[in-house]
Amino acid sequence: MAQATFHFPRGFLWGTATASYQVEGNNTNSNWYAWEAQPGHILNDDKSGLACDWWNGRWREDLLRAAEAGQNAHRFSIEWSRIQPTADSWDESALDRYLEMLRYIEELGMMPLVTLHHFSDPLWLVEMGGWENPAVVGYFEKFVKRTVEVFKDYVTLWCTLNEPNGLALLAYLSGIWPPGHKNIGEYYQVTYNLLRGHAAAYHAIHALQPEARVGMAINYRSMVPAHTWSPLDRWISRTQSGILNNAFPNAARNGWLRLPFFRRRIPEAKGTQDYIGLNYYTRDQVAFSLLHSNQIFSKHYFRKGVEVSPTGFLANEPLGMWEALQWARSYSLPILVTENGVEDPEDRLRPRYLAEHLHQIWRAVNFNWPVKGYFHWTLVDNFEWERGWSQRFGLWELDTSTQGRRKRASADFFAEICRENGLSAEMVARYAPEVFTLLFPN
Repeated sequence: MAQATFHFPRGFLWGTATASYQVEGNNTNSNWYAWEAQPGHILNDDKSGLACDWWNGRWREDLLRAAEAGQNAHRFSIEWSRIQPTADSWDESALDRYLEMLRYIEELGMMPLVTLHHFSDPLWLVEMGGWENPAVVGYFEKFVKRTVEVFKDYVTLWCTLNEPNGLALLAYLSGIWPPGHKNIGEYYQVTYNLLRGHAAAYHAIHALQPEARVGMAINYRSMVPAHTWSPLDRWISRTQSGILNNAFPNAARNGWLRLPFFRRRIPEAKGTQDYIGLNYYTRDQVAFSLLHSNQIFSKHYFRKGVEVSPTGFLANEPLGMWEALQWARSYSLPILVTENGVEDPEDRLRPRYLAEHLHQIWRAVNFNWPVKGYFHWTLVDNFEWERGWSQRFGLWELDTSTQGRRKRASADFFAEICRENGLSAEMVARYAPEVFTLLFPN
């Protein structure tokens, strides 16, 4: 058997990622809590309920599990709706609770990556029009200033917005997220306001904390033409990739938001990325189709014969990770893989998915591409937005009826990777033997 290890650079960040609404539970002041209360919005009409019960303190045992598994970093979000329950008030007890978490993370020897907005909004903001209302920029800036003032002694790595490209699309164009609108004009306006909010947050953070590193986490969906010989397939895949993947980071690079039939200059956004946050899960084949006008005249599907997750949500396409890293590299900034994982309750696909995707990241590192860390989605099964509890992404299984945790084999696999700061042949042979010869050919 081949004996080799794909080593990562000293100081490489290894961690897991999550979001406050998905793990805390009973967040009654959030727009998502109101959304899930209405029948038909969440698959099987699932409710988040206690989620992973983090707000009642279960974060302590879960973070300890992460640290004991060799993770040296952790990405989580703080909840706007808890910290600022009304437009004119702050909840000091909520700030103290997050401060306690940050102190514990420091005690465990882990670096926090704190996300300031991960899809959920306070109800009072929604009543004012949410991200459709230009006034949201000022309110978001105010929230950011308050939180950074409190947490800056414990946090130097910030993510302003998680997947703003996905939020604008799913909430204001496809309408499957709150507020459930399907209006291209609103989509353009929200995208514009999100970018202005990011820029305001970036400048506010650096004014308070010059040494901070600030960025966004972009959901990169690798899109390739279904038929390379078709100019229409090539055009539609390139156009959609530009809309979904490029609009936000390009605006943060050059100060221009460019979308089909919509251009806006945002000068304050220019140069507002200290790193590229990359969320990558899967890869699409894209074909032009006049029959699919609701999908911008395209049909999306997975490559024939590819291994697909249990619910058919994503395909195991590690080459897409390589393509995503190539894309991120084009911005000439440090790269953090802020999310990557697969829903897999039986833990059959996850070991292969993990091994193959980390191998692609190692390839990038070996070419001296500036990849600085990897955050697996996720530590413990959590509430997955419109898909509820139907998808299980955790290294640890969650029993929602008892709040019990059970370690999956992939948790041990990832722990060995973190401790070794590398992916060895012996690990792959033990946890993912199906891909051993692919990663370690004779």
